Amino acid sequence: MKAQLLTMTTPDGPFTIIARDGVVLASGWTADRHDLTGQIHPELLPEAYEPVEHLGPISAAVDAFYAGDPAPAMSVPVLQKSGPFRAHAWDVLRTVSPGAPVTYTEYAELSGNAKAVRAAASACAFNAAALFVPCHRVVRTDGTMGGFRWGLRIKESLLAREKQALAAG
Repeated sequence: MKAQLLTMTTPDGPFTIIARDGVVLASGWTADRHDLTGQIHPELLPEAYEPVEHLGPISAAVDAFYAGDPAPAMSVPVLQKSGPFRAHAWDVLRTVSPGAPVTYTEYAELSGNAKAVRAAASACAFNAAALFVPCHRVVRTDGTMGGFRWGLRIKESLLAREKQALAAG
């Protein structure tokens, strides 16, 4: 199966998206697709990649995010595969309001199991579709950033942009 490959220029650096039929399989702040393919479930891993100039609503959502409107990214279809808790937790992440991050404990509660804080953190760590499944919206209980696959500078930038968009809205 063939997938489309697009690397966009953003204020946070190159942002690469691997998509198939209008659905995001993986994305993140890198120019190297190999940084993304390890996060794609083996059953979904493309056999070939076709570089493209645009991905329609997908790339438009990235542009909108950086223009101050984070909402369109939550409408972009995403395909990830894992167990029931993690799959549900990824869906829950898409309901966390921009500019209003939750703690890992709150995220576990929202995902249906208040005691599953480590599982919730694992869902963030194994999220292949950064930005579209906004794991950057989860922080430590003390309000510090915690981890982020693409670096804390980018996580801080994303949260700051969302907070600014919320204040402007």
